[in-house]
Amino acid sequence: MRMNDFHYDVLIIGAGPAGEAAAMAAAKNELQVAVVDARSALGGNCTHKGTIPSKSLRQTIKRLIKFRNSAVYKQLGQKPHFTYPQLRDAALQVIPKQVEMRTDYFNKNRIRYFPGWAEFVSANEVTIALEAGVSETIRAKHIVIATGSRPYQPQEIDFQHERIYDSDSVLDMQHTPRTLIIYGAGVIGCEYASIFAALGVKVDLINSRDRLLSFLDDEISDALSYQLRDHGVMVRHNENFVACDAHENGVELVLESGKKIKADAMLWCNGRTGNTDKLSLDALGLSANHRGQLKVNNKYQTDVENIYAAGDVIGWPSLASASYDQGRAIVDVIMGRESRFILDAPTGIYTLPEISSIGQNERELTAAKIPYEVGRAFFKDTARGQISGEEEGMLKILFHADNLQILGIHCFGAEASEIIHIGQAIMSQQGSANSVEYFVNTTFNYPTMAEAYRVAALNGLNRIHRNID
Repeated sequence: MRMNDFHYDVLIIGAGPAGEAAAMAAAKNELQVAVVDARSALGGNCTHKGTIPSKSLRQTIKRLIKFRNSAVYKQLGQKPHFTYPQLRDAALQVIPKQVEMRTDYFNKNRIRYFPGWAEFVSANEVTIALEAGVSETIRAKHIVIATGSRPYQPQEIDFQHERIYDSDSVLDMQHTPRTLIIYGAGVIGCEYASIFAALGVKVDLINSRDRLLSFLDDEISDALSYQLRDHGVMVRHNENFVACDAHENGVELVLESGKKIKADAMLWCNGRTGNTDKLSLDALGLSANHRGQLKVNNKYQTDVENIYAAGDVIGWPSLASASYDQGRAIVDVIMGRESRFILDAPTGIYTLPEISSIGQNERELTAAKIPYEVGRAFFKDTARGQISGEEEGMLKILFHADNLQILGIHCFGAEASEIIHIGQAIMSQQGSANSVEYFVNTTFNYPTMAEAYRVAALNGLNRIHRNID
């Protein structure tokens, strides 16, 4: 096939973070670009069902909590009551703004958008099922699969029942349950547990493991567990699903341990599946794994050289932040430039309060026999935390006991996902520039949450000096 036989240099399947980033980067490099997505509006699942609406809902509820804790609220005679649908509707107002912004980006950069379902015919050819039964075939030199993921739905559960939800459909829930079972205590399950608990819903959080979010530093995981329980969440560890009986008035979840948990509704948050089942991958000789995910090399190429994949569809780290970088990295590969394989994305978990971390945790450093020291700053001891009323949480710095190199940063509390980037910037420096001493040799604004870095650094260095003495 000759170059002039191609309609586009790059065709991207999926308009979420990875697809959008790849499209924008390709357009900036003067490549002819098209994007196809099943939705009529841009943004992908991230904008319409995932990151944007769930984090907006969290922020709406966080504002409500602050209002309830304010002096003004306490002076009110009749206290206002807000339902989940009311708060949800307020949160979803951000989605049209996101769609308009992304549509602007595409128009300004002359990126063609096809709303429809894509299906491979060959390594350079895709058929798109458009509206009204019309289809169109497009040929492209390079194709990027960025179709994202969807909640995993086991066949034995009736997700059409009005009392059973997953992390997509919960945004359509039209009532406020008094009690809620959340099955699956991963990131999404913990986030929704804290959101509904803040609304006063009695939550049973079912965890198949022996601790929450075991990839986190143990101290941070313990802090999350304490906060959830303190807000009324019943966390049940080492429990596994057997059956779910849904009826008109509620649900009953049966567990392997013999427990039968009853509630007004159930939210299933146990795993996600890559959106690859409708792509006709067999036309390429490709196959997805049991989670619907595609395997790629360190250039984000699949086993077919001109077919790339990025975002949730390739699995870990399954973060919108990493997906944006992956999309841009693919264009670097296409342009013949050096590209970056994303390994160092910070973790951001939007519970109430939120969690963010980067680097190694104490368990990993101990297993690797790396001599390290710990510096902590508790938000309740910072002026900004006291002023803002955000006193829950802490910043924790792990650093090498000999050369003072920063090895990991873990934050639990208000604005953790923002605070983490200060430490990330120092960690990324080479040689002696990556040192915990940076935080004591740098003047921070006062009062700020960022000042916690200075407090934590001094705390850790004092331990070193004490040990030397």
